[in-house]
Amino acid sequence: MIELVNVGKRYGDAWAVRGVNLTIADGEFVAVLGESGSGKTTVVKMINRLIEPDAGELRVDGKDVRAGDAVALRRSIGYVIQAAGLFPHWTIADNLATVPRLLAWPEAQTAARVRELLALVGLPDVGARFPDQLSGGQRQRIGVARALAAKPRILLLDEPFGALDPIIRAELQRELRKIHLELKLTSVMVTHDLDEAFALADRVAVMFRGKLCQVGTPDELTTKPADDYVAKLIGMMKR
Repeated sequence: MIELVNVGKRYGDAWAVRGVNLTIADGEFVAVLGESGSGKTTVVKMINRLIEPDAGELRVDGKDVRAGDAVALRRSIGYVIQAAGLFPHWTIADNLATVPRLLAWPEAQTAARVRELLALVGLPDVGARFPDQLSGGQRQRIGVARALAAKPRILLLDEPFGALDPIIRAELQRELRKIHLELKLTSVMVTHDLDEAFALADRVAVMFRGKLCQVGTPDELTTKPADDYVAKLIGMMKR
């Protein structure tokens, strides 16, 4: 579903990401793990062209992402950020209707989809409320729902639960994994939290200083770390 071939991104003379090769299968959940400045967010943002790559090839469903319109690409891919990014002066229903309306869906179809999404994230009665009337966890649920509004096959998530307390975070992680499986999504999540990556992902891609150190299942990373950095990460989790 997603292929990165020798992908790189440069800012000035410095490479933020260099030589990344990663293939993500249809229906797979991959966590891109790394510390601040490792290049993980840059990698994920290149998938939907929020950041343009400077080297290599990047394909989604077999098509070069740079061959088509960037806006159309973004509207076909769900994207969730840490603070949910809801429009504060719009109701929850209007927030969820954003992409369907941009795609010119009939209003009845859009309204039906809003109801489906609210039910999907367990908040069927909040459509008439505004974002500041919801808790942080509820806002993040709505952020996930909005990303799914146009029924994308791919969901990108950039540290979606980083600002939440541990109990709510664990609950939303379980819900996200359930939604991923139920909707048969291909999901790619940025995180700096190894426990979160291991709990959610089929495979974990470890980034360090702009390069991809290792890609593997949690068990593979634990039993066969590719280098000292990966081994150190695993050791920190085991403490």
